[in-house]
Amino acid sequence: MALLRSAATVGSYTLVSRILGFVRDILTAAILGAGPVADAFFVAQRLPNLFRSLFAEGAFSAAFVPLASGALADGGDAAVREFAEEAFSVLFAALLVFVAAGEIFMPWVLRVIAPGFERDPAKFRLVVDLTRITFPYLLFISLTALQGGLLNTVERFAAPAATPILLNLFLIAALIAMAHYGWTGGHLLAAALTAAGIAQFFWLMASCRRAGVRLRLRRPRLTPRVRETLRIMGPGIVGAGVTQLNLVISTALASLLPGGSVSYLYYADRLNQLPLGVVGIAVGTAILPSLSRQVRTGDAAGAVATQNRGVELALLLTLPAAAALIVLALPILTALFERGAFGPVQARATAAALAAYAAGLPAFVLVKVLAPGFFAHRNTKTPVKVAVAALALNLGLTLVLMQFLAHVGIAIALSASGWMQALTLHALLRRHGHFHLDRRAATKIPRIAAATAGMALLLWGLRDVLAPDIAGPPALRLAALAALTAAGLLSFALFGLALGVADWRELRTRLRGLPA
Repeated sequence: MALLRSAATVGSYTLVSRILGFVRDILTAAILGAGPVADAFFVAQRLPNLFRSLFAEGAFSAAFVPLASGALADGGDAAVREFAEEAFSVLFAALLVFVAAGEIFMPWVLRVIAPGFERDPAKFRLVVDLTRITFPYLLFISLTALQGGLLNTVERFAAPAATPILLNLFLIAALIAMAHYGWTGGHLLAAALTAAGIAQFFWLMASCRRAGVRLRLRRPRLTPRVRETLRIMGPGIVGAGVTQLNLVISTALASLLPGGSVSYLYYADRLNQLPLGVVGIAVGTAILPSLSRQVRTGDAAGAVATQNRGVELALLLTLPAAAALIVLALPILTALFERGAFGPVQARATAAALAAYAAGLPAFVLVKVLAPGFFAHRNTKTPVKVAVAALALNLGLTLVLMQFLAHVGIAIALSASGWMQALTLHALLRRHGHFHLDRRAATKIPRIAAATAGMALLLWGLRDVLAPDIAGPPALRLAALAALTAAGLLSFALFGLALGVADWRELRTRLRGLPA
């Protein structure tokens, strides 16, 4: 299995999407800043994304991909297409009803999601209007996620990974139009989100047709395989979507803090999502189909090796990314976002939240790599118990820390709950006999940590040396940030090679899909 090659395919397209996402967020910060319209739009965007992560990309995919992999192994493309059509029809019918109900009851839903907004009636009306515009996005992106899961099952990773690029292009176009015409209400941005969901759906519909797994809409029926999917999916709604649930808790409680707190957390989370998306989604997506097949065929040693390489690769990429985000949080915010309606005060407030989020970055990625170890064995009950415990810990810590540290306390609580979830999943996989660190991983992980520490110390010193440039004109800020980024990448590569973390021959061999 060419794990690194598959992860690189997903990660490269995800990286393009995240870079475009940076452009989108820079434009959003410059046009909307961290004011009431920005707060309202971020809540309106959060709600459909929550349900998408729970019902589609999270729980549904975790249940669908292993079962689809089994259907593919047993009956080939025809069997997996038939199963996908059954699931597609049931998902479409259920989501249509759900979206209609959401449109009707939106004011009551938002009293739970953003209770603090009710103190300002105009702001609350705006968030209700914007969320009603964005909520249909849930229908189209969930069906898109199913098609993406089907394509991943037949090992077509490129088209699903490229799909988020469309979302960023639509939102960037809307932001440019807003700047050109002076529109600041957020309604065009909300409409662009839903339009992007429609475009993504038709993009993957065409991709499925090219892959020979075109889906037809059938009469919805709860066939045995669909029932099995729903049975596995039920507890996974919490287990696979705990990060999104935690973010909703963070948003709801941040709405009770001074204005702008929701926006600070949003911008910080978006920056943190770059390595999380590129690494976590890429590695987790790449290992699940192979891991499911290995478990199904009784290849226990192969399954353990697959997951070890996933953990090793995840830490190789996320530990240095987390350290760099912590050390360079303020330079990043100053260079990329400090312009227009987003000033120095907003940059400092967001940088503190970014550093707190980044501390939990390796944990969030490890959750995405370790959870497939349970899903491949069709076990969602164990991770859901861990998820509920993490959710409770996040809520408890948030309620305490926000009293002293405001929005930064919310970010710290989320990172702490992520580490608890990751470490507990690892311990339980070991207890069930499904996973243990092999000699290679046990040797390389401490070396990765040492290389990361060396890089962080170097960046800390360089940051102080370049401080005047970071506070200078925009062009000088970007040049200083580019120099820091290059120094971080080069130093980690040199430390890694010196410590024996990896060598170029091994990476080249794995990219070609040959035995490492």
